[in-house]
Amino acid sequence: MSERCNFDYAVFRYVPRVDREEFFNVGVILSCPSFKFLDAKISVSTEKMRCFAPDTSFDEAVDHLSVISRICAGDLSAGPIAALGQRERFYWLTAQRSTTIQSSPVHTGLTADPEATLNDLLTRYVL
Repeated sequence: MSERCNFDYAVFRYVPRVDREEFFNVGVILSCPSFKFLDAKISVSTEKMRCFAPDTSFDEAVDHLSVISRICAGDLSAGPIAALGQRERFYWLTAQRSTTIQSSPVHTGLTADPEATLNDLLTRYVL
């Protein structure tokens, strides 16, 4: 049996109208320093987007969300935040904001397989 290590995760939300505080989940980010793991999975439903925000540009929202995975990977084309260390990138991405893309509070858990845990969280909270 592999050793289980602490991880932190948060759920990303799409908030088309911040003033109404309505949202739907669009992704999950997971950080596990013991495994040197930081990744995010994003999945946006076109149907939900049309229901919640018929006037919103689907392509623009997906473009903004795609930057999250690139920052996690340390892809410098995503901007200067991608050059930070893994934990700094995680905390920057999960900082509370009043924008159309927001993060839930950070939660913790134990895992022996961060990738499998990330996929499980995506299935549970987004799909």
